[in-house]
Amino acid sequence: MQKNLKMSFRILLLASSVLAATPALAQSTLEAVKERGHIICGASQGTVGFGSPDEDGYWRGLDVETCRAVAVAVFGDKDAVEFVPLSGQQRIPALQTGEIDILPRTLTWTLRRDANGINFTTPTYYEFTGFMMPKALGIERAEDMAGASVCVQTGSTTEVVVNDVSTKLNLDLQTVIFDNVAATRQAFFSGRCDALITDAAALASVRATQADNPDDYVIFPATQYMDALTPAVRHGDDQWLDVVTWSIQALTAAELFGITQENVDDMLNSEDPRVKRFLGVEAGNGAALGLNEDFAYTIVKQLGNYGEMFDRNLGMESPLKIERGPNRLYKDGGLMFPLVFQ
Repeated sequence: MQKNLKMSFRILLLASSVLAATPALAQSTLEAVKERGHIICGASQGTVGFGSPDEDGYWRGLDVETCRAVAVAVFGDKDAVEFVPLSGQQRIPALQTGEIDILPRTLTWTLRRDANGINFTTPTYYEFTGFMMPKALGIERAEDMAGASVCVQTGSTTEVVVNDVSTKLNLDLQTVIFDNVAATRQAFFSGRCDALITDAAALASVRATQADNPDDYVIFPATQYMDALTPAVRHGDDQWLDVVTWSIQALTAAELFGITQENVDDMLNSEDPRVKRFLGVEAGNGAALGLNEDFAYTIVKQLGNYGEMFDRNLGMESPLKIERGPNRLYKDGGLMFPLVFQ
């Protein structure tokens, strides 16, 4: 009896010390966002097709529309969002300190990032890391890059990739480090480095929009590995993680169901139980997330599905003409696989 009392007393003391060391629960991200009236989204420092302001200052791109989808889910308004351009070094601290609410597809999902203060939601783009080099150098594969200099943005996984490639292939690659995207790209095009490294699709965007003559440059894989580029939120707020995850999932699920911006109103009359649940005709999904029941319907109504977003920003309807490749739906041979809305 006495032993049990002592044990109970120790447990109470431990619980008290934990409570004393734990600050009061902060306001949830969803509550803070609603009180503010808009979402704050991290953004790239200008990559056409993924995230950049147009001539009128309106942000466009696949990453941008990912954030807009969350704004639609929360507010019913794709423009209830503010974009904050961030460098590779700034983006994770900005998320962890609450300066932004979402960090979109500028991050590769890695173990150490996942374990150190951020939660990844659901991939929005699958891509390999690539090198871009002038064709005049006559190099079209990583194995032939011995001694080459490479422009690298600090704070990105490309620093690790360059070192890994150099070590594995015994290339003695020389990294030239810059602290922001603009400086890295400018240095490459001015001839300070032989190669530029980043995601292959971003390289295609840079080549198409910033090179004097895009045909003068070649892009090839740095490694055989595919990366999952994934929007992220802070650790510690499961509701916000769910809201962002399922807002993004709605884009892919809509494409699988054949729901488009044009036919979404007609699809409200579908007899398919999954479609009815998805569009909020049958209640439950919205309530589970703390959102309106028609949040997925409203996302598609304002933005379309993932395929429509891809086509207008990166694909055949855009100046970049990038093939969807691994970003096709799984039924078409890609990696995009929507989860179940029920």
